[in-house]
Amino acid sequence: MQTEEAIRQRRSVKHFDPNHEMSNEEIETLLSLAMLSPTAFNLQHWRFVVVKDKALRAQIREAAWGQAQVTDASLLIVLCADLKAWEKEPARYYANVPKEVREFMLSAVDQYYRGKDQVQRDETMRSCGIAAQTLMLAAKSMGYDSCPMDGFDFEKVAQLINLPDDHVITMFVTVGKATKEAWPRGGQLAYDEVVIEDRFS
Repeated sequence: MQTEEAIRQRRSVKHFDPNHEMSNEEIETLLSLAMLSPTAFNLQHWRFVVVKDKALRAQIREAAWGQAQVTDASLLIVLCADLKAWEKEPARYYANVPKEVREFMLSAVDQYYRGKDQVQRDETMRSCGIAAQTLMLAAKSMGYDSCPMDGFDFEKVAQLINLPDDHVITMFVTVGKATKEAWPRGGQLAYDEVVIEDRFS
């Protein structure tokens, strides 16, 4: 499927076939594509928690106010981020670049993030948002449907997945085979209302 067609066809699906299973190869392909998503300074701070344990998924569904896609989708990904990725062996993010570039980047990363908790969090949210969209478009191109989710108790889910203290949950992405079409698009805003040339009036 062409990228443009995947974008047009991707919808947030709520009803999935609970009996469908994705192969390990498909899951690895999907997540490997998501790992090509861009991140600031190449920090790659997303962490994809793939929840396979059925009992755990049932607990997470309860924390998501009973939303069926949590258990019925073929794949539940809790998309998390390492807030401190910037200071955890950062040289590895530049292993394949010239030494002078690596040294420049290491200095720039330290200056950009050190002591700036809000910046650290904001960057992970941007990166995980990009990764989530990559996941959903890749899933569509593979013949699957998906749904991004933030309707859940973040603290409870963090406990259930044993989230490290220096990580944050950004959202869920569910992937699988739809059993019911998404509702018609609710109503797209006019192009001229959304696209602003140069500056706001």
